[in-house]
Amino acid sequence: MTARPPSIVFGPPLAEEEGLGALTLSGWLVEVCGRFGDAEALVFYDGETRISWTYARLWDEANAVARALIAAGVGKGTRVGILMTNRPEFLAASFGCALAGGVAATLSTFSTADELDFLIGASACSVLFIESQILKKDFAAIVRDADPAIAGGAAGAIASTRYPFLTHVVAVGDAGGGAIESYAGFVARGEAVAQARVDARAATVVPADHGVLFFSSGSTAKPKGILSAHRGVTLQLWRMAKYYGYHPDHPVRVWSANGFFWSGNFAMAIGGCLSAGGTLVLQSTFQPEETLPLLERERASLIHAWPHQWAQLIGASNWDNTDLSALYYVDANCPLAQHPTINTPWREPRAAYGNTETFTISSIFPANTPDDIIAGSHGKPCPGNVFKILDPMTGDVVPMGDKGEIAVKGSTMMLQYLGIPADETFDADGFLRTGDGGWFDDEGRLHWEGRLNDIIKTGGANVSPIEIDTLLKTLPGVKAVQSVGVPDDLLGELVVACIVPHDGADLTEDAVKAFAKEKLASFKVPRRVLFFDENELELTGSAKIKTADLRAAATKRLQGETA
Repeated sequence: MTARPPSIVFGPPLAEEEGLGALTLSGWLVEVCGRFGDAEALVFYDGETRISWTYARLWDEANAVARALIAAGVGKGTRVGILMTNRPEFLAASFGCALAGGVAATLSTFSTADELDFLIGASACSVLFIESQILKKDFAAIVRDADPAIAGGAAGAIASTRYPFLTHVVAVGDAGGGAIESYAGFVARGEAVAQARVDARAATVVPADHGVLFFSSGSTAKPKGILSAHRGVTLQLWRMAKYYGYHPDHPVRVWSANGFFWSGNFAMAIGGCLSAGGTLVLQSTFQPEETLPLLERERASLIHAWPHQWAQLIGASNWDNTDLSALYYVDANCPLAQHPTINTPWREPRAAYGNTETFTISSIFPANTPDDIIAGSHGKPCPGNVFKILDPMTGDVVPMGDKGEIAVKGSTMMLQYLGIPADETFDADGFLRTGDGGWFDDEGRLHWEGRLNDIIKTGGANVSPIEIDTLLKTLPGVKAVQSVGVPDDLLGELVVACIVPHDGADLTEDAVKAFAKEKLASFKVPRRVLFFDENELELTGSAKIKTADLRAAATKRLQGETA
C-alpha cells in the first residue's frame, strides 16, 4: 500500500501572478488615481448633503493630509491612529499616511472607553484621527477624559505621559476643546509644505516596509496588534478586483457600512472597488431602513454585508418598496437575491479562507466558480502561499486527507504581532499555526472546519471568551462563568455566557448584559445568559467550569426554550 503524501500544499508562484501593480500603498494610490482620474471614487451623505470625490479629488485630499502629517512631525514608520467609520476622511487619512511614509493604525469604532485606552497605548500612534461623535458615542469626550494632557492642553500641543508618543489628536466633527484639533485646521498645517517633499517620501517606500497596523477583534484577552508590510496589503487590494470577476455591463458601485478597520472590509471594499475603477458608496453605520434607499439612489451593484445584516435588510419596513435592480453582484443563492427587482446569475467568491494575520484571504475560488469545482471547500492557496496540516498535539505534518490544524505562510503574512518575538509566533519553518481545523483533499482544496480553540465567531468577528469571562467574574454574585459559541443561522455562532451564581445571588440575564455592555464592544456582549446550578456542571478546584459538555448543554437549553 502506497503511503499518502504529507499535507503540504503550495499555491502558484507569486512571480507568475497577473494583474498586479505597484506593491506599496502609495504606489497603488498613484496608479488607481492616475488611471481613473475623473471617475467617481466615492460618494457619502453628510446628512442631506451628497459628497462626491473623483479619483483626482481623492489624490488631492490624501496629499493634503500627507503634507499636514509631515508638518506635524510624522516620519518614516511613524504610526497614525485612525478611529473613523466609513467616510471620505478615512481614506484620505489612511493613504495620506502612506504617502508621508507613516503606518496607518486602524482602530475599531466599536471600542469602549477602556478598549480605546488600550488601543491608543498599544498602537503608540503620534497622530490620532477620530470621528468625534458616532451614534451615542462621544469619542472626543472619551479621549479628553482619558488624559489630562488632552483635556487641558492647547490644540496641537499635547505632552502626554499616558500616551507618550501622542502629539496630535484630530477630530472630524466637533473637536470640543482642549488639545483636540479640527480636521480642517490640522490639514491647513500642511499648506506650507511643498508637494515635492511628499513625492520624495512616497518614492522611498518599498514593499517590505511597515505598511499598516490592524488589530484582531479578540483572539486573546486583549486584541493583538498585527503589523503588515506594504506588499501583503497591496497584493490583496489588487487581487480582490480579480476575484470578484466584475462584468463590463454592470458598473462597480460598492456599498459598505462595515468598518474599514477590519482587514477584510479594507481589502474587499476599498481594494476590490477602487482597483477596478469603481465607486464606493459609503455609509457610516448600518441602519437598514436608511441603507435601502441609499442603495436605490446610488444604484449600488455590490454590497458587503454579513448574514445577520441580510436578515435586517429583508425585515426592514421599506424592503418591498425599494428598487434594487442595480444589485448584480449579489450571490444568486443569497436571501437578498430573492428580492423581486434583483435578477442575477452571479456567484460570490465565498469559497475562501483567511485571517487578519494574512491580511484576509489565503485560499480562494474566484467568483462564479461552479459548485462541482468548489466541492464544499474553502478554495485553493493564493499565489505565493504554502499550507500544511499539523497534528495539533505533536506539530507533525499529517498525511494528505487527514484532519488537523491549519498552518500557513506566504506573501501576505504579517510581519509580527506587536510586542511578540517572531520565534514565539512562527514555527521553525516560518509557518503560522492558525488554531483552525481543516484538511486538504487530493485536488489541493482546503476544507476549513472551524476553530480548534474556543474562539467564538459571531457576525464575522472573532470574540474571545477569555475577555468576556474575565469581566463577568468581577460582577458580584458570579461564582464561575464560561462563555461559549452556540450555532446560530444568522450570526454563525451566538455568544452565550454560562454562569454558576453564588448561593443567594440576585442575578438576572438583563443585569448581566447591562454590566457587560458598559465595558465590551457591542458584538462581544453575550446575546444570551444562562444560569446553571453548581451540581449541573462539574467545577475545578479554582471554580472554573469544565467545558467538555458545556456547549452541548447550552445548545440543548436554548433549543428547549425554542420548542
